[in-house]
Amino acid sequence: MAFGSLPDGWRVWNREPSGRVILAYRPDVFDGDALPAPCLPTIYLTNGSRRARPGAGQYATDEWHVVLYLEPEVEAIAETYADRSVAVDAAVDAAERFAAGDVDYRDAYQVPREAYFERLDAVIEADGG
Repeated sequence: MAFGSLPDGWRVWNREPSGRVILAYRPDVFDGDALPAPCLPTIYLTNGSRRARPGAGQYATDEWHVVLYLEPEVEAIAETYADRSVAVDAAVDAAERFAAGDVDYRDAYQVPREAYFERLDAVIEADGG
């Protein structure tokens, strides 16, 4: 699978020569009016360290990570793979699951945000999820 086969609403936001990629969901609606910009769902494909200390992500590892962030500190999916090509397929699969409404993003939040969830549900449903 390649990034050309992303589901509706998802696009490649950034592609680095090192192989790292960021996918973004509907940046056109996460503009701060209808939906808050910091809540832009993003999928990171990276081989950077996942350690929690500052700057750790700049150090390459032998593993590839696929992480769906709902906000900078809110992860809905976090998976690790030994091979980049498998991780690319997993990133596309994560985007497909999100677009289909198969990611329960409510569980990722410690504090419920029902008004936000209802707006996000409406965007996903409008895209065919």
